[in-house]
Amino acid sequence: MTVDERTMPGSTAHTGGTPASMIERMTLILDTFDGPAPMRTLVDVADRTGLPRSSAHRIIDQMIRLRWLAHAPGGYRLGTRALELGGLAIEHNEIRDALGPVLHELCQRTGMVAHLGVLDGPEVLIIDKAVGRGAAPVPTRLGGRMPAHCTAVGKALLATLRPNLIELAFPPRLPRLTTRTIARRAELHSELDQVRGHRGVALDRAESMPGIVCVAVPVEVGAARGSAAMSLSGPIGGDRAPGTGRLAQILVDAADAAARAMGTPRRRSHQR
Repeated sequence: MTVDERTMPGSTAHTGGTPASMIERMTLILDTFDGPAPMRTLVDVADRTGLPRSSAHRIIDQMIRLRWLAHAPGGYRLGTRALELGGLAIEHNEIRDALGPVLHELCQRTGMVAHLGVLDGPEVLIIDKAVGRGAAPVPTRLGGRMPAHCTAVGKALLATLRPNLIELAFPPRLPRLTTRTIARRAELHSELDQVRGHRGVALDRAESMPGIVCVAVPVEVGAARGSAAMSLSGPIGGDRAPGTGRLAQILVDAADAAARAMGTPRRRSHQR
């Protein structure tokens, strides 16, 4: 088969009738995520596309690097590139609609900056932000991205995943944003173990921004949408800011109440 034949619309391979071009194979894989289930396993993808499992795995790896897909507990889900470019971006809007009022209430109660984020591979995508009255500025933005390994939101969400997914998503040495940033994957595993042992509460002790402390907890927002995490941020030692222990309790209570209101009990972190 010539290169032209492989790339012609509608062309298929001679074996098994599966498409030969990479674009067609990627489209087949994306089409397997068209149902209500947010996650597919490698076996699901291979069965539904007719692709050899080895080929499907290789293409999925490339699609994860390009953010078309992302790792999920037990398999894969659509990545934020697919969500941002397609109609499924409505899911993030639904999460914001459900948790936005909670975020603003947290700000009013604590006078701090609140964030709502979702996990995208090794990064956190900020999908909402609220600022309390008189809160010190925190240089983040709606739609911005931060490394998950050094943010409280990121660590709260990473702790809900199986440890082997951390091995896939992060290299042995991790990029540092401040002198306090976790620098090794082994240290990240230890940190996530602590998060799992503390009701999913995660801390950022000036690890992503100098002088800023952050506390976060995960919130289960429904089987069709997965998990998000809420956080409260402010300067270290701020005169008006509650201590991290008090912030953690406020967030846990708010996350539990929000999950109950949505009929989805808050997910506890995955155990080893």
